[in-house]
Amino acid sequence: MLCMGEISPQLADNEAWVDQTFEKCDDILHRQVYLGQGRQEGLLVYVEVAVSNLMLEDSVIGKLLNRLLSMDTKEIYGTLENNSLGISDTKELFTLEEAMAAMFAGNAVLFVDGYDRAIKIGSKGYPGSGVQKTDSEKGLRGSKEAFSESVKMNTALIRKRIRNAKMKAEEKQVGRYSATTTALLYLDGVVYLPICEEMRKRLDAFEVDGIEDGGMIEYLTRKKKEGRFPVYQTTERPDRAAQAILEGRVVLLTDNSPEALIFPATLNSLFQTADDYYRNERIVTFLRLIRYVAAFLALALPGLYVAAATFHPQLLPGNLIRSMAEARSGVPFPTAAEVLLMELSFELLREAGLRMPGPAGNTIGIVGGLIVGQAAVSANLVSPITVTVAALTALGSFSIPNEELSEVFRLWKYGILLLGSCFGILGVMLGCFLLLMLMAEQESYGIPWLYPYVGGNLNERADEKDSMFLAAARKRKRRPIFAKWGNRIRFRRKS
Repeated sequence: MLCMGEISPQLADNEAWVDQTFEKCDDILHRQVYLGQGRQEGLLVYVEVAVSNLMLEDSVIGKLLNRLLSMDTKEIYGTLENNSLGISDTKELFTLEEAMAAMFAGNAVLFVDGYDRAIKIGSKGYPGSGVQKTDSEKGLRGSKEAFSESVKMNTALIRKRIRNAKMKAEEKQVGRYSATTTALLYLDGVVYLPICEEMRKRLDAFEVDGIEDGGMIEYLTRKKKEGRFPVYQTTERPDRAAQAILEGRVVLLTDNSPEALIFPATLNSLFQTADDYYRNERIVTFLRLIRYVAAFLALALPGLYVAAATFHPQLLPGNLIRSMAEARSGVPFPTAAEVLLMELSFELLREAGLRMPGPAGNTIGIVGGLIVGQAAVSANLVSPITVTVAALTALGSFSIPNEELSEVFRLWKYGILLLGSCFGILGVMLGCFLLLMLMAEQESYGIPWLYPYVGGNLNERADEKDSMFLAAARKRKRRPIFAKWGNRIRFRRKS
């Protein structure tokens, strides 16, 4: 019996290894083939669904086998060794490990009697969705393409946008049993190489049965202190990933995942969108200010309302106080309880809308919110102003471009609500101060998470031109701090 690592020139030995290794694997087929005019024996091994219609004239496998059939037996070995057929999608394999990996990657593997190597023959691979339209990152301008679930196709979508050999794509298998292909994409000469090396170390630092999505890698490669806030930026848009690579950042693609991980990620980058750079800088600045205001509303509005209504009514206009008192007449719960009730109700509606199939999900989020809010007001369970506060908070969370960041603010909202209900405005300020303190402590691959709002001098204040306020493209001459020092100039005027 063969040991792993050897390909025998005796076809019987290779066939015995195939039979033993793939026993009870009914989806893996191995077929006897006869090559050349002397009827030389061969063995074709492949995954059934990944390789179909083998003998079609327009397939690589069909062309290769048909050409070999017409040769003399003596010509077959030389033709295979030198790839005299000129078929680009074939490759010699020297070990059984290589043969098995190539087969599980969706290719066919050909063993020939008397030949101590195997031949990988490219095929269409596993079935999967093609290039789709972006769903979660919609924009008015820019590409409408979205990543698929094939790491090869996703790499090609980025390569289409960066047509330069300096863009590297390093592939690595992750997962003891799944052997999921990951690809590390970066721009050589621009990227700060220790960032890539750190990701390689983190990928090698764990062993897991399988990786089914890039989100698993996101959480397995985070350090302990990086779990408070997102240190990766997720995107389903190839143009956004290409922008990040040109900035000097690194993109990680995972097979079977329609999203890419971009790192390092900062608070500022999480508030940016792909089409920010396709539109007028004044409009973009206005929209970014709205996003920051929306984030503050999603975080602190419920706590501020409870604090003002319970502890500091003197801060409100007299007419508003009277309106609030009239609206709350007959409500059996204290202000903090009714705000908490409405916030949890909106969270329930959000979760139900995500799990509902098709258009019903979008409908239940909007109509359900209106119905529940109106019913609660009619039943005197909550006041109308509480429904308004909850609705504005929900809209604020939806306006944050990054879902992971939105989830962090949604959780912190309840902590600030508790502090506001106990200590008033002082409690809200304490909660916000604690949040800022934790943000200031956070790093993403050595980059301060609050950059450029802290440490802006590290890149000569250049990154402040692409922060809350966006400067014109001709003024953003330097790459962000993520790029390698000494190669940060990205815009020059031609003489």
